[in-house]
Amino acid sequence: MGRHWLMKSEPDVFSIDDLAKAKQQTTGWDGVRNYQARNLLRDEIAVGDGVLFYHSSVEPPAVVGLARVVRAGYPDPTQFDPKSDAYDQDSKRDDPRWFSVDIAFERKLARAVTLPELRAQPALADMVLLRRGSRLSVQPVTPAEWKKIVALGDGK
Repeated sequence: MGRHWLMKSEPDVFSIDDLAKAKQQTTGWDGVRNYQARNLLRDEIAVGDGVLFYHSSVEPPAVVGLARVVRAGYPDPTQFDPKSDAYDQDSKRDDPRWFSVDIAFERKLARAVTLPELRAQPALADMVLLRRGSRLSVQPVTPAEWKKIVALGDGK
């Protein structure tokens, strides 16, 4: 296995269940409009990397499942689509500004691991998600953080 990531999605927009029901249980992770997250999508995230699927903008926010990267960074097609909420009129096809990756559903966790529960874990104190002011929708996760969160989600 390669590296690990946490990807946030609002479940009323796209949930872990939507991923499980998607064609081939795969989707493009598009619409990200933050340069730091874009750089990760474009330059760092690779095929085979693990993904913690995180439901945001709900109470409580939580890690709810696992996915795997199945296609590395490529130009996000939504930036070129005037009908998309993620359209960027200044992005050019020969010099794209925004990138996507494709992820595939692996499984839901036995139970959601909530943000308050994550905060209560000393082993996760340095996690990017838990840093004050951290709002990135795509962020790195260390192997130790991954292992702890998956264990919590599996009730171990």
